[in-house]
Amino acid sequence: MDRKWRLRGILGVVAALTVAGLLGFIVLPVVQGSAAGIDAFTAICRAVGILPGSPARPTPPSEAAPEPVTKVAWTAATFEALYRADRASGARLAEERCIACHTLEGNTPDPTIPRNVGQSVFALYKQMQDFRSGARVNETMSPLMKDLDDRQIADLSAYYGRLFRGAIDPAESGRYVGIDIENIVTNGDVARGLPPCAACHQARAGGPIETPTLTGQYAQYLEAQLKAFASGTRHNDIYHRMRSVAAKLSPNEIRMLAIRYAGQ
Repeated sequence: MDRKWRLRGILGVVAALTVAGLLGFIVLPVVQGSAAGIDAFTAICRAVGILPGSPARPTPPSEAAPEPVTKVAWTAATFEALYRADRASGARLAEERCIACHTLEGNTPDPTIPRNVGQSVFALYKQMQDFRSGARVNETMSPLMKDLDDRQIADLSAYYGRLFRGAIDPAESGRYVGIDIENIVTNGDVARGLPPCAACHQARAGGPIETPTLTGQYAQYLEAQLKAFASGTRHNDIYHRMRSVAAKLSPNEIRMLAIRYAGQ
């Protein structure tokens, strides 16, 4: 008798699971899919998880235009090109193309233009490549980069990236922007899902290789770029990193962070 009841119990469980599986993965998806205009095979595959989407409703069409992020790949060949870059050639290119805005010393007096002097070679290389590919758009930079090849971009990056930045304006140096901003830099904000800025933007912090040096950069330029990331008008950040961060910052936090890094 004990064996019979045990067998009946096992058969009952198997039967219940079979009925549940048939209802959950075949009958209901087919009925719901038919009402939504989805064929039975697609509805079943969606229910099982083989195909994306819901078996109960059609996948909504997306009208979002594709936006390139970057075409830069940090391969051994890329590192080799930057290691062997010709700074003398980069200096000639800077004198031909960059001097009007960035100056030959890379220390432009215009606060809307980034200082190239002492910037990360990798950051410069990526940004110039992005201007060339269209991942980042600027009415001045995009046309200037169009006809440069990889070697010339590497030479320019090496030239500006290995210049000595020098002293920061004493009037801007060490400006204190408040404990809340310093906390965002150091610790982030867990409640908002905001990582600390220092995870990437700090000397020897170990962020992504293309992370730019912010120290001593113009506050006006930094603020403009954070706003562009927040609005999505600048979108050449890999994995949406900066857009995700900037979109969670208030306008005042953006302004204070820009001032803080400009005077670091």
